[in-house]
Amino acid sequence: MDLGLRDKVAIITGGTVGIGLAVAEGLAAEGVNLVLVGRDKTRADDEAARVASAYGIIATAIGADVATAEGCEAVIAGTKKAFGGADILINNAGTGSNETIQDADDAKWQYYWDLHVMAAVRLARGVVPMMKQRGGGSVIHNASICAVQPLWYEPIYNTTKAALMMFSKTLANEVVGDNIRVNTINPGLIRTPDWVKTAKQIAGEGGFEAYLQGVADEAGGMKRFGSPEELANFFVFLCSDKASYSTGSTYFVDGGWLKTV
Repeated sequence: MDLGLRDKVAIITGGTVGIGLAVAEGLAAEGVNLVLVGRDKTRADDEAARVASAYGIIATAIGADVATAEGCEAVIAGTKKAFGGADILINNAGTGSNETIQDADDAKWQYYWDLHVMAAVRLARGVVPMMKQRGGGSVIHNASICAVQPLWYEPIYNTTKAALMMFSKTLANEVVGDNIRVNTINPGLIRTPDWVKTAKQIAGEGGFEAYLQGVADEAGGMKRFGSPEELANFFVFLCSDKASYSTGSTYFVDGGWLKTV
C-alpha cells in the first residue's frame, strides 16, 4: 500500500533507540528522509548512516538534548540546513520517572516538564512554520497510557504526559486550518531497551524474562509486551495520507491494558 510518504522529511526526537528508532525505520521503509535526534551524537550518526544505507533514503543526525531550549534550537536549525524544512514531527523523546510526590524536588519536576512538555512546545514553534511553508504536515506526540491511567510510582511522568496530551489537542485546534494534523499516541507496554535493562537490574539475567511476563500478566489484555515495530506501524499510518481525516485525537496502542472506555 502506498502511504503517500515518499520524499517527505521527518524529525524524530529520541530517534536513535527503542520506539523512536523503530518509527524511523518504519518511515524510512516508506521513502521518508530523516532527522534523527539523540543526545549521543556518535550513536545518532551511526544509526542515521545505517538506516540511510538500508532503505536508500537521506538521513541526518543531530546531537541535542531537547529538554533544553538550546537543544530544540539545534534541531530546528539543523533541519533547516539539511532539508530546508520538515513535513513530519515525532515528539518521542522521554523517559519514565520513579519517586513520590513528597520526596521529589522542584528540579526533578522541572526536568520532566522541560523534556515531555516544553520540548514539544519549543519544537512546534520552530517546525510548524516550516510545515506551513510546505503546504501542511503531521505532528505526533508519543505520550503514554499513564497520561490517563497513572502508575503509583511515577507521579511526575503521569502528570507531564497528561500535559503533553492536552498540549497536542490544543495545538491541533490552532493549526487545523493550515493542513497540519496533530495527534497523540498513548502506548502501553512496549519492550524497549529501557524495560529490558530495568528487568535485568531487578531480576537478573536469568529471571528478567519471567519478570517482564509478570508485568504483562498484571496489566491484562493481551498479557504481553508489544514490540517497538508494532507500535511504529501505527505511527507511520498516522503520518500518512491514509489518516487524512484524523487530527486532535489520542489513540491507545496498549494491547488492551486500558481499563476504561
